[in-house]
Amino acid sequence: MSVRIRLARFGTKKVPCYKVVVADSRCSRDGRFIESVGSYNPLLPDNDAKRVALLEDRLKYWLSNGAKPSDRVALFLGKAGIAAMPKITPKKPKPKKTEAPKEETA
Repeated sequence: MSVRIRLARFGTKKVPCYKVVVADSRCSRDGRFIESVGSYNPLLPDNDAKRVALLEDRLKYWLSNGAKPSDRVALFLGKAGIAAMPKITPKKPKPKKTEAPKEETA
């Protein structure tokens, strides 16, 4: 059984709110989870202390037992000083190749 620390979405349409949960990797995103270890509210300003709330002692416990964080949760853990900051480079979308217009010959 592979255990992941990831986000589970709660809230209503256009008003997202997430819980940081420890879950089996085979379960769905909003499905069954083992333990809730924090919350994330993206609608709050970046400098607000309540934007990301984490239970540090429980996160350290799960990390020591082999749980792997998702990319977004790894950023939260790095900013909080719980784990090493990940080196994630965002992938920028590449422009689509456009075909040259066909010339008509008469």
